[in-house]
Amino acid sequence: MDQDHLNNAARKTWKFGRLRSLFIVTAGATAVVAGLTAYKKQEQMFRTFVMPVVRLLPAETSHHLAVLACKYRMCPVSQYQDDINLHTPFFGRLLSNPIGIAAGFDKNAEAVSGLRDLGFGFIEVGTVTPVAQEGNPKPRVFRLSNDRAIINRYGFNSEGHQAVLQRLRLLRSREDFNGVVGVNLGRNKSTMSPIADYVQGVRVFGPVADYLVINVSSPNTKGLRDMQNKDKLAELLEQVNNARSGLDTNKKVPIFLKLSPDLSLDDMKDIVWVIKRKQSPVDGLIVSNTTVSRKNVESNELASQEGGLSGPPLKARSTEMIAQMYELTGGKIPIIGVGGVASGYDAYEKIEAGASYVQVYTALVYEGPNLVADIKAELSSLITQLGHTSVQDVVGTNSKFYLPKK
Repeated sequence: MDQDHLNNAARKTWKFGRLRSLFIVTAGATAVVAGLTAYKKQEQMFRTFVMPVVRLLPAETSHHLAVLACKYRMCPVSQYQDDINLHTPFFGRLLSNPIGIAAGFDKNAEAVSGLRDLGFGFIEVGTVTPVAQEGNPKPRVFRLSNDRAIINRYGFNSEGHQAVLQRLRLLRSREDFNGVVGVNLGRNKSTMSPIADYVQGVRVFGPVADYLVINVSSPNTKGLRDMQNKDKLAELLEQVNNARSGLDTNKKVPIFLKLSPDLSLDDMKDIVWVIKRKQSPVDGLIVSNTTVSRKNVESNELASQEGGLSGPPLKARSTEMIAQMYELTGGKIPIIGVGGVASGYDAYEKIEAGASYVQVYTALVYEGPNLVADIKAELSSLITQLGHTSVQDVVGTNSKFYLPKK
């Protein structure tokens, strides 16, 4: 090999080294700048850059990425300080605010700490089934972007009781975590004994949950909504209460019943009859799950997809149903209101209709993590502007306004 060839080879090696160094320095500088930007202008970054990119991905892929971001605590930590008028009692606990994340986002309790970072007052995980199952075939999640809505037919995809239990036990063992966490319970698709699945859920998660949810209202598991039938529901809740009474610890863990927005008034009256029975009470209601109705989205090309619709098209119906259940129960059973909440004003409507607490999910998909602080700030301002001093002061104050017009 001649000298010129060696010199050329050396020059190429040197140039490659310089380019490599330049790349490393540039990448490092970019990371630093991005880090500073993220630290100083988290809201602008997420709304301007991150969320538009995320919405280009398939809906279920975006969901998984969002869970991972919360799991590894990569989302911005909320800097919003909850005003005292947002502080809300919850079965012997005090929530910093009444805004929670609805079940369906963190199905397997992977992202609880990250969700807490976003400023949620309480977190609901699940739906969890006794045995791991895949759920329905993909694709099973669809964005109706023009309506800011989602149709999903996940079908209780779950890692099962034991995987979720281990994560919650680890979470409870940490000295730095004192958040309120509920567990949403479901049944396996192929179960031979649906009631036994819920009973098992109570026994497994009763000791580690701040509340439990009996979910018999998802439209995506065949036959599930039939369990809202008066006789079946009475039997289910009676056995659920017996299982709670048999717990070694946390015997008074609150039990919520999650309802479908597609119930008729007669159905709701039957449910109220059941939950007022001494043998089958519940401590609270969640109103409501997703809807099979396509009212308000008929012209959307995705409206024909099977599954439950969530987001703004559900908002009016869920608020109406909150008012109905508040009136039917005489305001004596706490309600978690969910369905189409995308602002503090939406949350306020749910509360004055009769909800003591409010959950968010779909709007988070479109607005990003800063939505939580925005909702709380607006809600706090409305409470003060309208002459109240706390969330409790507002609950049910205008329930009759939201009742169906005769």
